Amino acid sequence: MRKILFTFGLIIFAISTWAQNPDEKKLERALFDLPNVSFTKVSKTNDTFLQYMLKIKQPLDHNDISKGFIYQRVILTHHGFTNPTMMQTQGYELYFGKNELETALNANHLNIEHRFFGESVPDSMQWKYLNLEQVTADLHYINELFRKIYKGKWISTGISKGGQTTIFYKYFYPHDVNVAIPYVAPFNHSIEDKRIYQFLDTMGSPETRKKIFDLQKILLQNEDKALEKLKWYAKGSHLTFHYLDNSIAKAYELAILEFPFSFWQWGNKIEDIPVKQSLDSTLNYLLKVSSIDFLSDASMKLYAPHYYQAATQMGYYGYNIAPFKNYIKQFKTNPLASYYPKEVGNIVYDNSLNEKVATWLNDNGNNLIYIYGGNDTWSADRVTPSDKVNSKAFIIPGKSHGTARIKNMDTKMQNEIKQLITEWTGLTVDFSK
Repeated sequence: MRKILFTFGLIIFAISTWAQNPDEKKLERALFDLPNVSFTKVSKTNDTFLQYMLKIKQPLDHNDISKGFIYQRVILTHHGFTNPTMMQTQGYELYFGKNELETALNANHLNIEHRFFGESVPDSMQWKYLNLEQVTADLHYINELFRKIYKGKWISTGISKGGQTTIFYKYFYPHDVNVAIPYVAPFNHSIEDKRIYQFLDTMGSPETRKKIFDLQKILLQNEDKALEKLKWYAKGSHLTFHYLDNSIAKAYELAILEFPFSFWQWGNKIEDIPVKQSLDSTLNYLLKVSSIDFLSDASMKLYAPHYYQAATQMGYYGYNIAPFKNYIKQFKTNPLASYYPKEVGNIVYDNSLNEKVATWLNDNGNNLIYIYGGNDTWSADRVTPSDKVNSKAFIIPGKSHGTARIKNMDTKMQNEIKQLITEWTGLTVDFSK
């Protein structure tokens, strides 16, 4: 009996050894040899890929390592040593899951958390080190590290603010990747980019724009009644508004001003806007599309690094109050949407980097594929490549911030993108997956 059990154990061991990914030992040895990298395997035995959670030690200041370090989270998904490698340049905390380019290219995937977001934070928030020079230096260091393992072609990509990061990364380190593909990435011209106002003033039919304006007007005209209801909503949801001077009224008016931006950004349907309905129904629809939750202290704290970057370097947008001058109570000038952390003190927006990058994109910004949604508000601030470069922008009709993806393009657009990637990299691209 003991001999039978021993034999059975050998069979189980042999099966488990055979089932192990053949690249696992080689990859783990390579990861172990990388400086400043720790790793934990997170993929399962029956996965067709290897996946590891990495912590990468990065200088707080890449120009002076005596300032200290942060540990940046990265998820590595390995498909093969000879496969291409894709860097997903997140704009915020890690977003878990596959990327459509990873599938189409069968690419290794370095999914990189942005510094000062999620768990990639210093012991204390030293805001001056949250700038695009330091952010892209993080990415460059990761690229240098993993080129020791992956010798094939390299691609960078990101969505929304992650797409903005992709653009700036290509500017600072143009030779790190063979092609960069930012999705729905605005490139702002100022702290109050007025192209947004033009978009909102012309998007949709006149009837559609009137329907949106009428909803905003009704909500502003009934502000006192609405605030009585919202006070109970805020209490039940444990919302506070210290950042907005303890004024739920400011949050309410900002949510109304934000409404058309969010409406188009996220692909809402015009037929869903309530017409001549109760205040409760109209208020509920506002909270669905543009909630005061997003203006609460908890949200301000969560997105403080984002707002700081917008208010210092990246630019952003504001709200045009001119059409509502007879109804709005809380604001005398156009409020900005960049709610930077107050503990930083007074800060000054510097547009000089954006101006340099804009010139570079126009004259030398090659091998970029920009993807935008035709209905997405952020497409107002899109990059339009010049005739001096080979880069191209694709605007997908009717798609929004969350649906402007290659998988939702028509075949003609997909084939054009496939041709560009193949031309620039020599890689085989399969969007049918």
